[in-house]
Amino acid sequence: MKTPTLLLAAALAAATLMPAAADAAQGRLVVYTSTPNKAMADLIAAFNKAEPEVTVEFFRSGTTEVLAKLDAEFAAGSPEPDLLLIADSVAMAGLKARDRLAAWPDAPVEGLPATSYDQDRTWFGTKIIATGIAWNTAAGLPAPTGWADLAAPAAKDRVVMPSPLYSGAATIHVGTVTATQGLGWSYMETLKANGATALQGNGAVLDAVATGRAAYGVLVDFMAFNAAAKGSPVGFVYPAEGATAVTEPVAILKTARNVDAARAFVAWLLSETGQRFAVAQGYMPLRPEAGAPPGRPATVRLLEIAPDALAATGEETRRRFAALFGG
Repeated sequence: MKTPTLLLAAALAAATLMPAAADAAQGRLVVYTSTPNKAMADLIAAFNKAEPEVTVEFFRSGTTEVLAKLDAEFAAGSPEPDLLLIADSVAMAGLKARDRLAAWPDAPVEGLPATSYDQDRTWFGTKIIATGIAWNTAAGLPAPTGWADLAAPAAKDRVVMPSPLYSGAATIHVGTVTATQGLGWSYMETLKANGATALQGNGAVLDAVATGRAAYGVLVDFMAFNAAAKGSPVGFVYPAEGATAVTEPVAILKTARNVDAARAFVAWLLSETGQRFAVAQGYMPLRPEAGAPPGRPATVRLLEIAPDALAATGEETRRRFAALFGG
C-alpha cells in the first residue's frame, strides 16, 4: 500500500486579492479527510475564494486509515488536525463518545435536515452520498435493479465491493445491509458464495467496473455518474430495496489549534454556496435550494440505521466481513 501524502493547497497570493476583513479567518488549517485528492483540492480552492487568508493542508486516506492515524497521534499526545471531513457519522459518533470533538452550539444549521447533524452539534453532514450498484454497460450482461441481482447466476464471479476494513462508506453499507430484514449476513454469505470479491475502496471498485475486470460493483453514486459523464462505460442504479448512504460529516477537534478557521470552513460547507459547490462536484446536497446534479432522481429510497446503532456494531461488522472476504 502506498503511503498517503500530506498535500498543501496554498491560499491565493495576497497581491491579487482585496484586503481581508478584520475578523476574517486566517492562518494554517489542517484537515484529515477521506475525500478523493482531486475533489478535496478543488473544494479548498473554492473555499479560498471566500476565505483567502486561510492556508489549508490536508491528509487524505480511507476513513479507517485516517482514524488509525489520528488514534496514533492522540496516543503520542500530538494530534495534528483541526478538522475531520470523513465518510460517515458512525465514525463521528465514536469520536464524540471518546470526547474528541468540540461542540459548536451556534453552528449555522438552519434549513438543514435535523437528521443530518449531531444534536449536540459536534459533527455536521455536508452532503448525501448513496451507495448503489454500478455496472459495465459494455459487458453485455443484464442491467441490475436491486441488491438481489448481485447474487444471481449472471453475476457469478463478476462482482466487486469496497472493504469496510478501509472505507467508512463501506462500513456503513455493510452494517446497514446486514441489519436490514430480508438481507442480513445471509445475503453477504450468498454474495461470497457467488464469487464476489472485496477491494480496498470505492476507487478500486470503479476502476474494476470501468475497465471491464468486473461487471458489477457496489459503489458510491457520484463516482459512477462522474465516470459516465467522462465517457466511461459505467451505469448506476439505486437499488429497489433501498440504497445505503453517508453524509460525509465534518467536525472540529477539541485539540484544534485554529478554531476560527475551522469554523469558517464548516460554515462554508453548510452554506448554500458550499452546497452548490457540492452539487457541481456531483454530490446530492443537504439543502434543496442548492439543486441537484444532472440525471439524478428527485428522491432516493434509503435504508437507514441510527448512527449510534451502527457505531455499536462497527467492530463486529469489520470482523465478520474480514472472516468472510479476507483482510
